[in-house]
Amino acid sequence: MNNQSTENETGLKMETEMKDLNSKPIVTPTPTPTHPPSHDYSSTKDDRPLLKPESTESIYEMEKKYAAYVRNDVYGVMGRGELPLMEKLSLGLALVTLVPIRVVLAMFILILYYLICRICTLFSAPNREDEQEDYAHLGGWRRSVIVQSGRFLSRSMLFVFGFYWIDETYRIPNSQDKSEAKNQPEEPERPGAIICNHVSYLDILYHMSSSFSSFVAKRSVAKLPLVGLISKCLGCVYVQRESKSSDFKGVSGVVTDRVKEAHQDKSAPLMMLFPEGTTTNGDFLLPFKTGAFLARVPVLPVILRYPYKRFSPAWDSIAGARHVLLLLCQFVNHMEVTRLPVYNPSQQEKDDPKLYAENVRRLMATEGNMIMSDIGLAEKRIYHAALNGFLGQC
Repeated sequence: MNNQSTENETGLKMETEMKDLNSKPIVTPTPTPTHPPSHDYSSTKDDRPLLKPESTESIYEMEKKYAAYVRNDVYGVMGRGELPLMEKLSLGLALVTLVPIRVVLAMFILILYYLICRICTLFSAPNREDEQEDYAHLGGWRRSVIVQSGRFLSRSMLFVFGFYWIDETYRIPNSQDKSEAKNQPEEPERPGAIICNHVSYLDILYHMSSSFSSFVAKRSVAKLPLVGLISKCLGCVYVQRESKSSDFKGVSGVVTDRVKEAHQDKSAPLMMLFPEGTTTNGDFLLPFKTGAFLARVPVLPVILRYPYKRFSPAWDSIAGARHVLLLLCQFVNHMEVTRLPVYNPSQQEKDDPKLYAENVRRLMATEGNMIMSDIGLAEKRIYHAALNGFLGQC
């Protein structure tokens, strides 16, 4: 009996100890870290698209950094600012009265000019060269009708948009000294291209009305309804902007050839080039690309400004549809044009296109009272993405 009792007690004791062991958590030693643990950003919402997570830039700091693209009108950031009551009332009134009239008139002008271009190009083959296609080299009455009607209807379109008058001035730069004046020919040479700052899509309508010059456009423009044929009659040079192939070299060569042709042949259309490569708010001038200056021929600098009190016609940091709508709601819009003398490059500038481009840029910035900026299209995209991120939180 005693032996049996002792065995039972021993068994109960072992069973109790096993339960205690099972109930205790197993603790494994952790190694001592050799460096501080990194912060986990995976659970933190990124409030600043395309900006580094550790960036503390506010929208005001970005406006200083990307000042060339900042809107300063009544409608605020990207045209979505809070409006005063009177502005809301005038905007609502224009939406139901002025906008429908302007849309109908603008469509009438566009369709009318398309029909004129269609008739003038009937039974005529377009000029095809280096994957380009245009009707800019038509001769006789066809070309005359396309140009004259195009200039008149472009000015009519601007009138419909509220540009009832355009202030144009011809300025002789104050920076030209006597030695420079002696180097200039008595009768200025014909320019091969018009060089202009880029503020809005309205720039194109103005240059169509004043000189009916050719432009560089995205290849997709050639396939657009109505506008595609008109762009071919203008003699646009098409480029695939996102392409990284050798196509860009081909387009650059076409532009250079066209600039040389326009310089030598009075019947050839002038090239209209925006060397900044994108639009600004009009107060700044971005670095110039050298493509317009590779031909080493004289150019005509032109400066465009859009003075405003309420809505800025500059197409900088605002969606296209919203910009067009607000532009049509504004009864009067203003445009100022400053034409400088034909710029004849020196031999040193001919040998160095970068120097040529920079000197023309400095002249335009001085005469147009614009600030020279060193940012470009890449910074504009970063700024737009950041704005969309901020406004998405509101």
